[in-house]
Amino acid sequence: MSNSPRILVLSASVGAGHLRAAEAVEAALREVAPHATVKNLDVLDMTNRVFRQLYARFYLDLINLAPHALGYFYDMLDQPSRAGKRDRLRLVLQKLNLARFIRFLQDGRWDLVINTHFLPAEIIASLRKKGTIKLLQVTVTTDFDTHRLWVNQPCERYFTATTEGALYLQSWGVPAGDIEPTGIPVHPVFSSVKDRESLLARHGLDAERPVVLQLSGGFGVGPIAKLFEALLAVEKPMQLVTITGRNEKLKTQLQKIRGPERHRVKVLGFTREIDELMAVADLVVSKPGGLTTSETLARGAVMVIVNPIPGQETRNSDFLLESGAAIKANNTAVLAHKITSLLSEPRRLAELRDNVRRIARPRAAFDVVEKSLELLPSD
Repeated sequence: MSNSPRILVLSASVGAGHLRAAEAVEAALREVAPHATVKNLDVLDMTNRVFRQLYARFYLDLINLAPHALGYFYDMLDQPSRAGKRDRLRLVLQKLNLARFIRFLQDGRWDLVINTHFLPAEIIASLRKKGTIKLLQVTVTTDFDTHRLWVNQPCERYFTATTEGALYLQSWGVPAGDIEPTGIPVHPVFSSVKDRESLLARHGLDAERPVVLQLSGGFGVGPIAKLFEALLAVEKPMQLVTITGRNEKLKTQLQKIRGPERHRVKVLGFTREIDELMAVADLVVSKPGGLTTSETLARGAVMVIVNPIPGQETRNSDFLLESGAAIKANNTAVLAHKITSLLSEPRRLAELRDNVRRIARPRAAFDVVEKSLELLPSD
């Protein structure tokens, strides 16, 4: 490997998870290969406003307004395109709208691309097939199951969260030797050892009470207030820490709600200390996004699954439940009962924690980076 390789980390801002995976890979690269030139790029920053809005906004609108429609499209796109027409049309539209990105690839002298979204991987694979660029690429999947759209050949390596995800890629023709089940990359901060007692003191939390952490994503959207009120009905005394992200209106709304005397409640806005709060949490109440789930596992907390998005998040939920590393509340009416029961059964909670530790991959970002760097030729 060259002493100063030039490495692109490519993603697309379709939800926050792909970007967080890219940030994790970038951080690991800077530790493992400090002399490398590393550029982390959201490819949607290199297109026009209309395409960016349609590509990213369509996904977010479906999540908020018609999640079951998103599940339908997820399953539909996981089927072969009739005579390849749908795939060819999608690729033509993407290339037209990403002409600036294509010029960027052709003008640069990059040694390796690490993709955390399938959009740039598909563009690069198409250009390589036509012989217009020669650029090594690897792809990092960001959910616990895989999908047909992640398969974009030629691609030197695919990094999956699970063995099952690797087997599914094989069913679409990816050679078994080109797939590594590394886990989903999380930022190195989630793999660092921290003293729980010190963290509890720092965040004003009591070591004698269980800590329940409620997450709402970076933008605090969804039925967060309803979930918050349901959590206040938990019978077991606890400490509830709710994160509202950048939604200041929601933060103010929740702070006005008076909780029962048996609980201690903190409502926080956007924070860069999620890893510390996860490290002290007994339970994390959240949708099972790939990155959020991987971060929770890395910090050893048990997830309480709520409102999984049909498609990738329902499959993430399946993985966690089959692994015995989470519980699921199918509606807010049963949430308090489920958590009360779990907090009242220390042995069951300990078993769930043991399973969390068994499937956690806190150093996945380093594994991805180290295996990717092996592809570069030696001087």
